[in-house]
Amino acid sequence: MLRRVVITGIGLITPLGLNLEDVWQAAVAGRSGTRRIDVFDASGLPSQVAGLVQGFQAQEIFGERQAKKLDRFLQFAVVAARQAFTDSKLEKTDGDPRAGVVIGAGIGGLHTLEEQHLAMAEKGYRGIKTYFVPSMLSNLAAGMVSIEFGLRGPNLSTSTACAASNHAVGLAFHMLRANQADVMVCGGSEAAVTALSVAGFSKLRALSKRNDLPEKASRPFDRDRDGFVIAEGAGVLVLEELEHAQKRGASIYAEVSGFGMSSDAFHVTAPSPDGQGAALAMENALTDAGITAAQVNYINAHGTSTPLNDVVETRAIKLVFGKNTKVPISSNKSMMGHMLGAAGGVETALTAMSIANGYILPTINLEQPDPECDLDYTAGQGRQQAIDYAINNSFGFGGTNTCLVLKRYDGE
Repeated sequence: MLRRVVITGIGLITPLGLNLEDVWQAAVAGRSGTRRIDVFDASGLPSQVAGLVQGFQAQEIFGERQAKKLDRFLQFAVVAARQAFTDSKLEKTDGDPRAGVVIGAGIGGLHTLEEQHLAMAEKGYRGIKTYFVPSMLSNLAAGMVSIEFGLRGPNLSTSTACAASNHAVGLAFHMLRANQADVMVCGGSEAAVTALSVAGFSKLRALSKRNDLPEKASRPFDRDRDGFVIAEGAGVLVLEELEHAQKRGASIYAEVSGFGMSSDAFHVTAPSPDGQGAALAMENALTDAGITAAQVNYINAHGTSTPLNDVVETRAIKLVFGKNTKVPISSNKSMMGHMLGAAGGVETALTAMSIANGYILPTINLEQPDPECDLDYTAGQGRQQAIDYAINNSFGFGGTNTCLVLKRYDGE
């Protein structure tokens, strides 16, 4: 018999705030965390807007020496994991072989890579810092969390572009359900708002150029959307096997009940226009959860604000839920921008909060709906509504698709 899995801890670092409470309150209020880029000179770039984390003081948290060793995405991952661990009220037990970690990143230590490339060009070998390689590697987020909390169970990283942390949560869920662990710390972290990254995505014509109104640049499903807004942050969750959580009296946000994956097998960057790949991931997740589409009453969309993705995701939803579906949908990226490999972790956390609070978050900046995006996207303002089952979609370059099913925990 498959074991049940629940969410008992959440940690968030996002453009809307540095902890779960602040992020949730800002999201309920429908605030925007996107603004003009001021962390480097973006004046020569087509896109000059981003979702930047504000007020994060790495030197105060880690000390000056340690902070210099750690890329920003590693700093985010460790702090979000600390928050999630504290929130779960788990006791730190060094050397626990039944506790593990899966943390995803789409890009990893890009700040470090760019910095060290310049150092090498200017000073040669002597300019390279000792911790260049471990600061850059994507899997070091999981490694550092494992070391900090003594988690000797599964320890791995997912690197599947913008689906990375949804994959991380899904794999952690499957490992718990299959009795390979009792506790898993999972999610994602990303800090890729750099000159090279923004230039690269701009070359793909993927980013918004609404530089005059940065807080309105991310506008999923809107007729006038012109690309996504790149963002940074981390979302980390503690997942536990249900009986393990019950025995210690843990508070439970929601239950994870299904996970589905698929591939478009179509194009390196563009989604398959028929939506069948994304639809297959949703169908696989529902089957894994043992429920029907009719039982789902909220969809946290991938909702990137790109011309292609929003139309294709809408088509995919219609394939699974019916062309006239009334299920409420929303995109958290409208407020925070797109955190790439961290997006799924943050959005899974907010989906769990939506279930726990019976509240569907808004899609802001949806002012002129695209005629091809004609579903209920909870435009402008959130709403109070009981949620029994919700799904969270994350899709990535290379045609990789994921869908998580979360369920309201009723105490049984």
